[in-house]
Amino acid sequence: MQLNKVAIAIIAIAGIAVIGFLSTVYTVDETEQVVLTQFGRVIDNPITDPGLNFRIPFIQKLNVYPKNIQAWDGEPGQIPTLDKTYIWVDTFARWRITDPVAFLRTVTDQQSALNRISDIINPAVRNVITSHQLIEAVRNSNREMSTLEDEGVEDEAIKEAMREVEEEKEPGQYNISVGRAKLTRMMLAEAQPKLDKFGIELIDIKIKRINYVQEVRQSVYNRMIAERQQMAEKIRSIGIGEARKIEGDRERDLLEIRSEAYRQAEQLKGKADAQATKIYADAYGLDPEFYSFVKSLEVYSTSLGKSDLVLSTDSKFLQYLKDFDPAKAK
Repeated sequence: MQLNKVAIAIIAIAGIAVIGFLSTVYTVDETEQVVLTQFGRVIDNPITDPGLNFRIPFIQKLNVYPKNIQAWDGEPGQIPTLDKTYIWVDTFARWRITDPVAFLRTVTDQQSALNRISDIINPAVRNVITSHQLIEAVRNSNREMSTLEDEGVEDEAIKEAMREVEEEKEPGQYNISVGRAKLTRMMLAEAQPKLDKFGIELIDIKIKRINYVQEVRQSVYNRMIAERQQMAEKIRSIGIGEARKIEGDRERDLLEIRSEAYRQAEQLKGKADAQATKIYADAYGLDPEFYSFVKSLEVYSTSLGKSDLVLSTDSKFLQYLKDFDPAKAK
């Protein structure tokens, strides 16, 4: 019995020792940084290197914070621009804890830090947006909009029509002096000094989305539709003009082809008639008397018997009838 009690006591002591040792040892991950506090007071420097460390159990408390980059996503807010246009602005940011001791003493945890970041970034965004015109928050430069090559337009006439529509917009509408990228840098510069005391480094601020408020959104859509319809009408008129030009060229080419064909046909006919006449002339030139006789017979067949004629027997027209000898014909 005594041996069993001793064994149990040894096992209990060993278990307590193991539990005490495990409570003393802790590990720090490469994405973590730890601040040790004792009775609410920070002791020693923050531990930022990964590895195995020790502490006094039940007395020293571990305050673990992330060392990598964290995300902040703001709520969209309605902000007026310098040109009195009300818009919805949705922003996001990236931040990290650079001084975990200051972070512990001021905001304590990440949720409180996110609330403080929102309280600082939102006014910075509002101040920058209200100090500049809407176009500055939308565009970065005065580069022409990608409405020609990027949209697959190749016809030069259509490109010219699209350029004319762009030029008909209000003068100075695309005169960018600051630009969206610089505005976000201004927001960052305004917000960062206010976060230094919390041990937070604000890495970047970006605008996720900008949109008109509902009251003016439909009017903007209607204007965009009207501009595209104007561009479409110009392109249609150019297309109709090009079609008429093509039709005119086709009719002209067709007339030229027909006239050339008629000229060549008449030339061929003239050459054929001349050649036939020459052949006839050569043939009848061999015996002029025979030619005169054949032609007289053709006239007799077409004229005699169809009308009454009174001619003298001395007429050359009847000479072949007068000289005709039936006995010789037989």
